Amino acid sequence: MTKKLFIPGPVPVHPDILAAMATPMIGHRMKEYAELHGRVTAGLKKLLFTEDRVFLATSSAFGVMEGAIRNLVGTRCANFCNGAFSDKWHDVTLRCGKQADAFRFDWGRPVTPEAVDKALATGMYDSMTMIHNETSTGVMSPLTEIAEVMRKYPEVMFIVDTVSSMSALKIPVTELGIDSCIFGVQKAFALPPGLTVFTASEKALKRAAGIEGRGYYFDYLEFASNDDKNNTPSTPCISLVYAMDRQLERMSAEGLENRWSRHRELADYVRGWLASRGFELFPESGSASLTLTCARNTRNIDLAELKKQLGNSGFAFDDGYGKIKGKTFRIAHMGDMTRSDLDELFAAMVAIMPDLA
Repeated sequence: MTKKLFIPGPVPVHPDILAAMATPMIGHRMKEYAELHGRVTAGLKKLLFTEDRVFLATSSAFGVMEGAIRNLVGTRCANFCNGAFSDKWHDVTLRCGKQADAFRFDWGRPVTPEAVDKALATGMYDSMTMIHNETSTGVMSPLTEIAEVMRKYPEVMFIVDTVSSMSALKIPVTELGIDSCIFGVQKAFALPPGLTVFTASEKALKRAAGIEGRGYYFDYLEFASNDDKNNTPSTPCISLVYAMDRQLERMSAEGLENRWSRHRELADYVRGWLASRGFELFPESGSASLTLTCARNTRNIDLAELKKQLGNSGFAFDDGYGKIKGKTFRIAHMGDMTRSDLDELFAAMVAIMPDLA
């Protein structure tokens, strides 16, 4: 059975995107690919509000997240952790043989500018990582305010995962001073998984040039060298690049402001529906994600059974992640979703649990 996805990713893919992926294959060293690649990276620069290098990697986001560690961490890294995936990034940093410290926040709380300032004021770190939108908890940290703190520490690499937020709201990479912004495409971008986008400032490229053991597959300098030719170091997932090209066209047609507004409206709609039925948000007030809602199981319903029955009805539903599994549930409202999509899910939930009507 094909299920309609309301999980934190992958999310549903529009038929136009699937059709674009069926475009006949070309060689990745042919001029046709260079034209495609150049068009896509130019479109991404507009979306990211940057003239920094924008690279395409055939990988999950964690591949490039590891690559950022190997390329940009010199002496010691500050990993700001407020959920399962930021915790994992700290573990990745250590597994890469780097010196690092984790600055942890209770799950449900955002990374704060004050904590970043306090950590970096020690002078111990030449790089920092954070996840803008922590999907395990549905928490969005205040990126603009943190970026303002980062201006005090220009020697520190500002490395940000925007995997589940990019394209759902404005994230002006250059204005924020992000040295490497990383995102996958299977969440708010609404493409099939397998492609990751990442940026590199000139400062980041200079840092990478002085780092030994960068490896090859995610070597920032290899990417920069190939970017000069509108290409990638290794064979790219060409079908997904076609998909990206089509999605950028669709975003332009919708209008970025409209896309951002739609995500805000969907987030408000989901939270209003849940609140009216006695559910509370898991994130701290004011820090809820715009792309997925993580709610507390305040009514003590059997989430595993709800997930099973929704699955039988053709809907993929998430009953929490990691240590908050069963205590919370998450509903995605990102990508190309509309209010009618959410109404389908809510109707199915009410059919299974009539007291939610």
